[in-house]
Amino acid sequence: MSTAEASTFLPATREFLDSVRRRQFHVAAFDCDGTLWAGDAGERFFDWELRAGGIVSEGLDRPLRERYAAYKRGEVDETTMCGEMVTMHKGVTEEKLMAAARDFFDQFFVQQIFPEMRELVRQLQQDGCEIWTVSSSNEWVIRAGMKYFGIPEDRVLAAKVEVCDGIATDQLIRVPSGAGKPEALRAVVRKQIDGAFGNSRWDTDMLAMASQAFAVNPNPDLEALARERGWQVYFPEGTALRS
Repeated sequence: MSTAEASTFLPATREFLDSVRRRQFHVAAFDCDGTLWAGDAGERFFDWELRAGGIVSEGLDRPLRERYAAYKRGEVDETTMCGEMVTMHKGVTEEKLMAAARDFFDQFFVQQIFPEMRELVRQLQQDGCEIWTVSSSNEWVIRAGMKYFGIPEDRVLAAKVEVCDGIATDQLIRVPSGAGKPEALRAVVRKQIDGAFGNSRWDTDMLAMASQAFAVNPNPDLEALARERGWQVYFPEGTALRS
């Protein structure tokens, strides 16, 4: 984003960006879905790939959709479902998965990116801050999205399986959701998290571990908790108009 484009932000947006930058963070962690962009890229990719076909094994469409319906009814927990949205790709080449993820993100989620969040990441990186993204969505989609933020793939902590000889297995490495987010950060980053940014209750543990927490585009439950704990709350421009 150019300086001219950034100058079009509303005063409240510019104040938010400045307020974060003034803290001079060395390490920051960002949730992705709902925080860096509107919507859930992981869930949307799941639906898109089943509709498109040609990615996961034939015959899995119906059982996978039934499993997802059970999750929506509260019969399958969040971490389990997010894990299964990755392990379902057993036997698929990572090359094919990354190509599909890039195609999906470029078609449906580039326009969902919050411009001021992209600008915030740019400013923090310019100041020398180490940026990490933490997500329970599959890592292929998150990696596809990170090219728009200039965040390297080795700074992505998302739902991940072992890849053997270029082929995805069903052996989970991590599913960073809820308490799994700070666990992933402690295991990989091993540094104090100066600032953390999230939008839902699944980000609460990550926000709580940071020196400074920011509820960005928060769901009502996280907004209430953030105000109770004194965390800064920010709603990106135009969020009321986005899906």
